[in-house]
Amino acid sequence: MKGIHLISGTSHLDLAKKIAKKLDWPLTPVLIKKFPNSEIYVRIGKKVRGEDVFVIQTMGDNVNDSLMELLIIIDALRRSSAGRINVVCPNLGYSRQDRKTQSHEPISAKLVANLITTAGANRLITVDLHASQIQGFYDIPLDHLVGYPLIAKYISKKKYKDLVVVAPDIGAAKKTHRMADLLGVPIAIVDKVRTGHGVSEAAHVVGDVKGKTALLLDDIVDGGGSIAGAAGAVKECGAKKIIVAATHAFLNGEAVSRLKESAADQVIFLDTVPIPKHKKFKGMTIISIAPLLAKIIKRVHTERSLGELFKWEQKGKLL
Repeated sequence: MKGIHLISGTSHLDLAKKIAKKLDWPLTPVLIKKFPNSEIYVRIGKKVRGEDVFVIQTMGDNVNDSLMELLIIIDALRRSSAGRINVVCPNLGYSRQDRKTQSHEPISAKLVANLITTAGANRLITVDLHASQIQGFYDIPLDHLVGYPLIAKYISKKKYKDLVVVAPDIGAAKKTHRMADLLGVPIAIVDKVRTGHGVSEAAHVVGDVKGKTALLLDDIVDGGGSIAGAAGAVKECGAKKIIVAATHAFLNGEAVSRLKESAADQVIFLDTVPIPKHKKFKGMTIISIAPLLAKIIKRVHTERSLGELFKWEQKGKLL
């Protein structure tokens, strides 16, 4: 692939290396360091004038540093006359702050959109936004990928009998329906009451899970309390096996211990954010999103349609 540069920030170098390997294209050298006062310095190691550049930078644990580093990389590329700056950000920070729920609150997702656009990005590629309406915050092309088909392919190979896909809350019902359609199985929904930011209490399960393998599907696992509570509710309703699956594994605070002590028999995550060794445990499966992102990058660079990669969405079955 001529005229392309892959540049990785420091937030998820392992994922960037996997993408580069899939594309059989080297990462462009870039110097990124911090001054003693924590200011970030960036210098692109090669000429990028007129080139198609893909910046791979997710936002995991240290979201503020990752965001600021991304903005500075974009600015360095713009001032180096890069032809097109494409941001590949598997997990877009501040996506849970997409609207005002109380007076005097910010809409931080819109602020991040303004910052990325103003810095000079020409395109954004991301995975499983917490709220789809965030796409409307951007005045540049935004490719919103979904991660659940990768999980569906993994689950389909296991050939579980009596599988049911469970939404851990009402908000996840739409995605759960799509996952269930791909797998050809029924759904159930955990009706829960949210008592504050990131705090909720499971109420009851709508749907039949008794004696079945329940797949709980969510986009984010942060503190782990919500999904652990949903798993417990499903267990109480008679599910024989419980699988928890999510796109973004933040695993903050007591999340790891909550998952290990929960009713879940298996936990599946995508590698949209780095999962350090000390947060991994027996029963955890990590599926890499690198092959999908590599295909997206290649198609964007060659101006080919992205829709061909998602024919499953129209046909309602896995390809």
